[in-house]
Amino acid sequence: MEGESKEKLASVSSLVTVFENSRTPGAASRVCKLEIEHHCPGGRAPPPAEPWKEPNHGETLQRSEPRMVSRRYLSSLKNKLSSGAWRKSCQPGTHAGLGTQEPEEKRIVQELLETEKAYVARLHLLDQVFFQELLREARASKAFPEDVVRLIFSNISSIYQFHAQFFLPELQRRLDDWTATPRIGDVIQKLAPFLKMYSEYVKNFERAAELLASWTDKSAPFQEVITRIQSSEASGSLTLQHHMLEPVQRIPRYELLLKEYVQKLPAQAPDRADAQKALDMIFLAAQHSNAAITEMERLQDLWDVYQRLGLEDDIVDPSNTLLREGPVLKISFRRSDPMERYLFLFNNMLLYCIPKVIQVGAQFQVRTRIDVAGMKVRELTDAEFPHSFLVSGKQRTLELQARSQEEMISWIQACQAAIDQIEKRNETFKAAVQGPEGDTQEQEVVCAKCSDYRAELKYDGNRPNRVCFHCYTFLTGNVLPEDKEDKKRGILEKGSTTGSQQSIMCGFLQLVGDKWGKSGPRGWCVIPRDDPLVLYVYAAPQDMRAHTSVPLLGYQVTSGTQADPRVFQLQQSGQLYTFKAETELLRDRWVKAMERAASGWSPRGPSDGDLSD
Repeated sequence: MEGESKEKLASVSSLVTVFENSRTPGAASRVCKLEIEHHCPGGRAPPPAEPWKEPNHGETLQRSEPRMVSRRYLSSLKNKLSSGAWRKSCQPGTHAGLGTQEPEEKRIVQELLETEKAYVARLHLLDQVFFQELLREARASKAFPEDVVRLIFSNISSIYQFHAQFFLPELQRRLDDWTATPRIGDVIQKLAPFLKMYSEYVKNFERAAELLASWTDKSAPFQEVITRIQSSEASGSLTLQHHMLEPVQRIPRYELLLKEYVQKLPAQAPDRADAQKALDMIFLAAQHSNAAITEMERLQDLWDVYQRLGLEDDIVDPSNTLLREGPVLKISFRRSDPMERYLFLFNNMLLYCIPKVIQVGAQFQVRTRIDVAGMKVRELTDAEFPHSFLVSGKQRTLELQARSQEEMISWIQACQAAIDQIEKRNETFKAAVQGPEGDTQEQEVVCAKCSDYRAELKYDGNRPNRVCFHCYTFLTGNVLPEDKEDKKRGILEKGSTTGSQQSIMCGFLQLVGDKWGKSGPRGWCVIPRDDPLVLYVYAAPQDMRAHTSVPLLGYQVTSGTQADPRVFQLQQSGQLYTFKAETELLRDRWVKAMERAASGWSPRGPSDGDLSD
């Protein structure tokens, strides 16, 4: 199991590396020994969800302590995530002296429950202590903006309320009643609609880290609040950055525990089907989070390069990918000695730069940009200039010298790989827009990341990739994917017709503002009985796939304005959704339904809480 988990946890380690790179240089490391104890049933459990305690008045608040996670802790964390060592000392039911042996699957559920308790305690510390104390200080002192605090903590309030009010109590009740109901697959499945909250948190994580470091340096009241809480017993001698990493690590831990749970279940166990379906959902969520982490790391690399180049407007493009960079020598027949230069190779261009003597701001000046499309590269045989190679393109031809034979070969291979990639991609899409006799078709062939369709692409080594519907039908000859009927439903694939027949509330609402994108002026909105904490928005009642889902837990519902009393809103951590009902009576019913969902209410019977017509 540990070997299988390494690949999926690699991007989490990548995020940790990004976080490590943003540390303040020279900062001293903090003590990190309590990290694993927070997750070990055998160790000292973290304090329950209660207000943090003030430090002793005799303690001195040291403002010179590090603002970012220590290098020692990050190194340890990456090793634990990649090897699964975070669990080895945390197995429940393995203590000496126990007279009875619990079933393996129950032990795993016990471990899930214990780690969930520790996780909720961390979330409480983040949301109810750090977040709320900083908000109070911002309102009282006006020393830093409230919006900065909200951006740092993103949607942590929604994540905390879901786990504290719903998921943890559900796990506890299920384990208490394990003899009568030995299953957790159905409980885990209810987590699925809320997993998108983690994607939002992960995408915001790097920005949050930068804001935290920036305002800690320039605002003494901001720093004081954080230092005071970090010195409290509830914080466990760990920094705010340590606690902020917890939600990032949680989804991969759910996946590892659930995978082991499925493996330990007997073949005929009643929970096997539900548990496997839950594992599929968690796996997809982990992939989504990992993709966000990988993208964030790529953008971090780009931003670093752009800063070193002085933020040249014409090259700042988030679609670029940095492939290689490094120093070279420029061969000039007008000068006897080669000149120092620096290359940045992207997926679509090669930047030929001159190092600046006085590095104030930018480190390099871009002298030439050569497009990879149409570029050629080859080795030169020149006894006077060994390890030299030629790069020629539409804009310029360069004779360059590497520092060694190996470095020269590496540069030639990297450039040629970029050239081959563009040529193959152009060939694939050129063929896709041509008819059987080479006539150009007018159909659109742009591939979409959110597509359900996959096809093998030649330019990517014939590996399956997500493509749009038109590309799929052209490349495979199929109208629908072969496994479309048997495919596991995604989070948004809940039929609106089925939901309407078994819903707490449903009906048309006008969608106000630009938050809804291209969804149209109104939508068919459903709060399903089997998913009572989520609002699904469809384009029409007969649709089988919602274009938007909103986890309602933790949202604040406000209704009515003087301008139009039929309007009501959902607001949470910078997210704002505005609706308009047809009548004030319908507005009141929708507000009541959403308020109950926001508080974590679930129906207990077939007709309990029915507000639909």
